[in-house]
Amino acid sequence: MTAGTLVAVCRVHALKPDASTVGITAIDKRPVPGAVQVHELGLRADVQADRKHHGGELKALYAYAAEDAAEWARELGRDVPAGLFGENLRTEGVPVSQALVGERWRIGADVIVEATMPRIPCATFGRHMHEPQWAKRFLAKGLPGAYFKVLATGQIAAGDPIEVLSRPSHNVTVADVFRGLDREQAEALLASENDGEVCLGGNVAKAVRRALKRAKAGSGTSKR
Repeated sequence: MTAGTLVAVCRVHALKPDASTVGITAIDKRPVPGAVQVHELGLRADVQADRKHHGGELKALYAYAAEDAAEWARELGRDVPAGLFGENLRTEGVPVSQALVGERWRIGADVIVEATMPRIPCATFGRHMHEPQWAKRFLAKGLPGAYFKVLATGQIAAGDPIEVLSRPSHNVTVADVFRGLDREQAEALLASENDGEVCLGGNVAKAVRRALKRAKAGSGTSKR
């Protein structure tokens, strides 16, 4: 299937102060040379300061496409180097935001990952970027990047090939979830989960519930 390239592997450069309840953030990710071990919770030696909202098996790795970063660079009039968005993986040639929920990739020889959900911008991201109304702009752009869980561990390095191994039949992308699902998309995801293709969690499961609740409310209103 579609092949791409891993442009950079990024992990925390340094913790920095942040005006959050945690008081620090690990969003400052930067490229590292050589091979990096990937385990079930992400990259070796990487950390998440706010583990309530970041990290865990469903958010083990965050990927962002070089093509989407280039679009942001044109809009912002500044470089968007690998790691600036707090991503672990900067890719090229694979449409990350258009990855299907449950899509599986092989990175390098051994690592297999599965797309789980879009990245939702938080206040820490806004403070890190130093751009006015950043969260609102990021939402409007519709290029969230994708979180991945790790199905098979191993080592990865910049320059490794990325192969799309499989794509579920529901046809719902992480960008669709980011923008908000309609009833048809929500039902397609549920059907895919019932068929064993995907396991919904995090903000995807919440988006499905919201979409079905809206559809039910709308149906009730039309009957009155």
